[in-house]
Amino acid sequence: MLLGGCEGSQSALQPAGGAARDIALLWWWMLGTSTVILLAVVGLWLYAQFRHQDDSSGQAGPQNIADFDRITGRRWLIGGGLVLPTVAIVVLLAFGIPIGHRMLPLPLDEAPLRIEVTGHQWWWEVHYPEQGITTANQIHMPAGRPVDFHLTSNDVIHAFWVPQLGGKLDMIPGRINVLRLQADAPGRFRGQCAEFCGLQHARMRIKVEALPEEAFNQWVAARQADEARSVRDPDSPSAQVFDSHCSQCHSVAGEPTPGGPDLRHLHSRALLGAGTLRHDRDGLQRWLRDHQQLKPGNRMPSHDQLDDDTLSALADWLGRQQ
Repeated sequence: MLLGGCEGSQSALQPAGGAARDIALLWWWMLGTSTVILLAVVGLWLYAQFRHQDDSSGQAGPQNIADFDRITGRRWLIGGGLVLPTVAIVVLLAFGIPIGHRMLPLPLDEAPLRIEVTGHQWWWEVHYPEQGITTANQIHMPAGRPVDFHLTSNDVIHAFWVPQLGGKLDMIPGRINVLRLQADAPGRFRGQCAEFCGLQHARMRIKVEALPEEAFNQWVAARQADEARSVRDPDSPSAQVFDSHCSQCHSVAGEPTPGGPDLRHLHSRALLGAGTLRHDRDGLQRWLRDHQQLKPGNRMPSHDQLDDDTLSALADWLGRQQ
């Protein structure tokens, strides 16, 4: 039970990158040091509680006892009140400052990949400016290569945090903060908004997938090829439903996103609603019908006026948007 939080997709104690590994190491050092201090304090307290002063010899008078208590008290005050905290702070800074430098966007010989992430209530907009790719609630990044995340917010303060890759950083409206992360090896990681941002803060997750360099380049090429073409059929009934009920906030076929997540390549996303439920055909239809019950407070209007057959056809149509 005590070690239950030491592993898992959102455990900072199961690092998969250099910055996260340093943070985990610092945490273990802090835990060990605080445990030693706690045991020492408890031991001294028990000693003070149960010790017996032997003054039967009559050698120590009141003045000698007072002098002894004053000198002893001064030593404890200086040692425990000044020396111990000073040493502890210096040691923590000696470990903590280099760890902080690893996450700073310091100059490198080779420019890191740039990914822009914007926080919304309650989803993530992900943009690759150099590649011309935009997606939502998922990040693809190359393994073994530093990535600079340029973070901002569209509404309130959010915080971007992928515990297995590094520390968290606030996303502030009107400001861009830069966080450098690197995955040592290919893998899948889970991120979470770490700053309370409203009713559905807990359902604001992001999926991060680190790919081998070649696989990442293939993913970029495939997305760029898809951006250059459109499979949208504007004359289909589902497209007309989309235009009537969804296009005020969402877009497909590479069009600019008016306000909600771009729904192109929706079929490639494992989760819906920024981690609210698993994505499959039934899950998508359920989301279209019951999104206000599944994620109360989200900005999608109710679709009560649409019957199940129309929603089913719309779900199939959205799944075909490449």
